[in-house]
Amino acid sequence: MSVTSTGTIELLTEFYREKLAQLLQHQAHARHVSQYDANNTYQYIINREDVQLTWLAKAIGDGGGAVPDAPAPVAVAGNATAASLFERDAAAASDFITRWRPRVDAMEHARHQAMLRVILGETREQQRFFEQALAGRTDLLGRRAPAAGPARGDVLPARWIE
Repeated sequence: MSVTSTGTIELLTEFYREKLAQLLQHQAHARHVSQYDANNTYQYIINREDVQLTWLAKAIGDGGGAVPDAPAPVAVAGNATAASLFERDAAAASDFITRWRPRVDAMEHARHQAMLRVILGETREQQRFFEQALAGRTDLLGRRAPAAGPARGDVLPARWIE
């Protein structure tokens, strides 16, 4: 399957929409997951997705396309557990990669193809983070020095307002 120039912008726009939906989902989950290490991992993932969306927006704009508007914020059911959110996010990352890998591989625009491959690789990394968090691992972004001991406490669901 060959992707034309117009087709490339349409593909990038569709990819952008899906990554934006993932970002919003992860932001909602981060407000719900209070364990320090898991929340810190969500913050890392959200930051990377924000960078990815910046790349995509630039590519769409450079190609003459319009960046899609953000959908409404995502809400999480009050009774959702951290484990259920990790499981949902790991499955969503896997589905995203499965759906997009063949389409990215079929692209003719090498620079955009390389960018999307990087994003797919980072999405695979996110999937592993969620799987490790689901397995109870807390060293997702690195290990603490033994003298530091385990993380204590939880993060708040929202930043304070002064």
